[in-house]
Amino acid sequence: MAAKARALRAAGHEVISLSLGEPDFPTPAHVVEAANAAAQRGETKYPALGGIEALRTAVAEKFTREHGVAVRPADVLVTNGGKQAIFNVVMSLAEAGDEVIIPAPSWAGYEQTVKFAGAAPVFAPCRQEDGFILQPEALERAITSRTKLLLLNYPNNPSGAAISAEALTALAGVLRMYPHVWVLSDDIYEHLLFDGRKHVTLLGVAPDLADRVITMSGVSKTYAMTGWRVGWCFGPAEVMKACTVVQATATSGVSSVGQAAALAALQGPQDFLSERAAEYQARRDIVVAALNQAPGVVCHRPEGAFYVFPEISQCIGKTTPGGRKLGSDEDFAMALLEEAYVGVVQGSAFAMSPHIRISTAASAEVLSTACARIAQFCATLR
Repeated sequence: MAAKARALRAAGHEVISLSLGEPDFPTPAHVVEAANAAAQRGETKYPALGGIEALRTAVAEKFTREHGVAVRPADVLVTNGGKQAIFNVVMSLAEAGDEVIIPAPSWAGYEQTVKFAGAAPVFAPCRQEDGFILQPEALERAITSRTKLLLLNYPNNPSGAAISAEALTALAGVLRMYPHVWVLSDDIYEHLLFDGRKHVTLLGVAPDLADRVITMSGVSKTYAMTGWRVGWCFGPAEVMKACTVVQATATSGVSSVGQAAALAALQGPQDFLSERAAEYQARRDIVVAALNQAPGVVCHRPEGAFYVFPEISQCIGKTTPGGRKLGSDEDFAMALLEEAYVGVVQGSAFAMSPHIRISTAASAEVLSTACARIAQFCATLR
């Protein structure tokens, strides 16, 4: 969708692309300065495979400070973005014959990585009426003797759903009954929360599960550092050893300059994070209000991240002004782009239809214009 939007823009159309999950804020100046200083100091050689000691310590201290659970720096692995952390864990734990539970809707990379490892993805539906939160009974239905791993992602991409401590505790209760199931907690959107919410993670509510929980995060979303490619994961020593072997084979260590930048992000000022979260919250309010006025659109109010995931079932089966019959959410997304010049992503890409994902990582003015175009597009369907 992003590539198609770029092509239309190059052809002279005024396209608003809301398809990419990338913050529109700049990387903080002190982070850029730290990277420059590291380069000037000559920190440009091959980096340590597991990450520089200072960054591993900062990650461990951050988690302990925020969740009250001790983490050893030795059990932290610095990765080339959060995506490699996920890849390392899945490749270390899952293989042919295994099943990996993925609550849906979900980021498409989970399914791709599970299949790459030779395992089978098993989707556990999370209904809109439940706030897109995985329910204990849905988790238990999905678990079999072949289940190796559960992937949890809150705040969630694409729904923006944020789980409560009570709901997460209920899931932990199910997991205690199935000791063969490992868990990867993807906390990449951990600081992008709205309405006064605080981030909760599985280890924070169930530290007794520490022997089979791996937690991952990174600087990409929180600090607007997507291009720096620095993430991390930590968990039981035997799993982290396996993850290190995977990383050694695939990419080796993470850019030394990028690690210096990530260290500055974690150790530097944090007050701007709440300011940016407040801006994302204001944008969410604009988009949710506008979309719920659009004919045929029902938009859940997300609690975090920078996405909305509206349901569009009432639009399916209709015909656009350009004569296109909408048989799916993919048809809707393509027609919206080609006829109204707004780029979104179809829900089928996230294992849940009929929905669309809209990124709110754009200015309020741009989002208002995009929503007006979407409402006009929906109003003309017949």
